[in-house]
Amino acid sequence: MSLNNSLSLESAVGKVPALTLMFWLIKILATTLGETAGDALSMSMNLGYLLSTLIFAGLFLVAVVAQIKASKFHPFLYWTTIIATTTVGTTLADFATRSLGIGYTGGSTLLFALLLASLGVWYKTMGSVSVSTLSSSKAEMFYWVTIMFSQTLGTALGDWTADTAGLGYVGAALIFGSLLAVVVIAYYFTQLSRTFLFWSAFILTRPLGAVVGDFLDKPLSAGGLALSRYSASASLIFMIIACILLFPQRAGATAKH
Repeated sequence: MSLNNSLSLESAVGKVPALTLMFWLIKILATTLGETAGDALSMSMNLGYLLSTLIFAGLFLVAVVAQIKASKFHPFLYWTTIIATTTVGTTLADFATRSLGIGYTGGSTLLFALLLASLGVWYKTMGSVSVSTLSSSKAEMFYWVTIMFSQTLGTALGDWTADTAGLGYVGAALIFGSLLAVVVIAYYFTQLSRTFLFWSAFILTRPLGAVVGDFLDKPLSAGGLALSRYSASASLIFMIIACILLFPQRAGATAKH
């Protein structure tokens, strides 16, 4: 009997939010913030991709440890950890694709392989990659490592679609937005695995946020709006906080073994 089948009907309140429409809205805002804030540190402040990655990686580790040690769901802590994964994902992807010279195609391929490996090891170890089974620190660690890889992949994939594929930021946003719409349709009208659909949507929101973030702060000559990375990041932070305060989130249920 697989681990999925051995889960009892008993459930407990988890430490991640329930998958509501507000969850996905905040997720897209957070991924967009990851792009603008990551670029603000590495480009506007001229700290470079490597140093910026090290700074954000430190923040990510602190946030993850706090999240895993927490005894219950804390909205601000959870979304701070998500934002930390998006910022480190932005600078790490830029470091790999630009500083190491492997390009957007090579970076996207490598990061996609790492993401699949993370999911594979998680499944082999725990028997499931569903967020409803995050009932142990080990499962949570797999969850956050997988999210970090998905956020990093999203940056490289967004850049590849907008630049290498020549679709531009608006064109790339339409592509990823359309793919998300397909996932939503599949959720409501098919019997496809909910776990598969969750991770598909989770992964696709990152390149969507990446190209929207680039559209906001890249120069007019590059197809962007040339907005200040600082003001764009501050506006996104304000919107995320407003969403959390105005639309309180409940924790999702976690199945007990």
